[in-house]
Amino acid sequence: MAFSTEKSRRLYERTLGVLIEASSSSSRGPANFGKYPIFMERGRGSRIYDVDGNEYIDWMMAFGALPLGHAHPEIVQAIAEAAASGAHFATATPVELEVAELIQKMVPNAERVRFANTGTEAMMAAIRLARGVTGRSKILKFEGHYHGWHDDLLVSSNVMPVSALGLRTDPVKIPDSSGLNRTALEDTIVVPWNDLDLLQRAVANHPGQIAAIVTEGVMANMGVVPPAEGYLQGLQKLARANGILFILDETVTGFRIAPGGCQEHYKLSPDLVTFGKALGCGLPVAALVGRAEVMDALQWGGVLHYGTHNGSRIGMHAARANLRVLTRENNASFRHTWRTAERLCVGYRELFKKKGRAVVVQNVGPMFQIMFTDRPAIRDYRDFCQHVDRAAFQKFVLSLFPFGVYASPSAALHSIVTLAHTDEDVDLTLEAAEEALNKANSLL
Repeated sequence: MAFSTEKSRRLYERTLGVLIEASSSSSRGPANFGKYPIFMERGRGSRIYDVDGNEYIDWMMAFGALPLGHAHPEIVQAIAEAAASGAHFATATPVELEVAELIQKMVPNAERVRFANTGTEAMMAAIRLARGVTGRSKILKFEGHYHGWHDDLLVSSNVMPVSALGLRTDPVKIPDSSGLNRTALEDTIVVPWNDLDLLQRAVANHPGQIAAIVTEGVMANMGVVPPAEGYLQGLQKLARANGILFILDETVTGFRIAPGGCQEHYKLSPDLVTFGKALGCGLPVAALVGRAEVMDALQWGGVLHYGTHNGSRIGMHAARANLRVLTRENNASFRHTWRTAERLCVGYRELFKKKGRAVVVQNVGPMFQIMFTDRPAIRDYRDFCQHVDRAAFQKFVLSLFPFGVYASPSAALHSIVTLAHTDEDVDLTLEAAEEALNKANSLL
């Protein structure tokens, strides 16, 4: 049967005048997905199914929130059992303690744990905590890094024309949204990533004023951009030497790169770490963890962090089951995702080389992105803005849908390998990619 998304089209038309861009997040709407998004109905394992009955191998996996794939039986059971005995109490619960203890065993610096609902909320708490503990006001963040949609860090995170960015030595701070507090970004310092010399200069230009340096372990808002050799270690050393807290944002990389995330993989020792996405295995669960002497400032609202749904009971049950599966058999799930991702990335590289397409495939473990560029590598935000053909990537991904492969069409995002993905999924995906490229060439 011919590929059809007619029911999705009709549902999209129903959303007009009701929902904004067909959903509750702009990244799910027509800006990324073309004329209209595909409406998904259910998922299981590595597959997702739309309202028209089409089946896809899912490499988007809820933007990384599903490390075990869709509807993993142990997660389903945990959610059902928790819901049957009460959705939420907003009290102390044993399961909250159990999840915190599991995180302590996995994450090297998690001397204290505080739960939230989203990565954005966890980062908001981290920023307030850093300012409260240090008595300093300024926060240093990097071009191209996204740390949530709150005012203080919502700057220089979107793809822009290179001409708008200013000099590397003096970046233009570009707000990512209208409606920001007019003074919110006055205390935000923006620096190009992967450049230790420029970071050192920025710190020297603001002596005794910077509360925290905030970074992703892997730049994940511009595809996948690994840190340069020794960069994160140099950043950490610089922060320590200047009394600056080092905040590592693992909202994207946590419980995916390694059991202890990027801090384990790159042998780091941050003061604070934020987690989200993969922690709740599809439910809204986030966490802020860190050194006791910093985290204990949250006691009795000294640095205030409240929330009715913090440590949500059903979310905690899902997170507990998730962490147990991820660490089973000496962390076998991480070995599986790294191996599967490497096989897929090698296959993509060979395919595009055979087709004569200028493409680089960058990955760190199970996170990967295909970048249409003639550059040998993309190393930072400015590289991405100047050299990555986002329209070509979007066209390629949308061309995979009729062949049963689903991913985010946004070049600034990335794809994810999960425990549910198999060698067969890799083979079918590479076959679909070759068919899509052949069809595109035949239309030229």
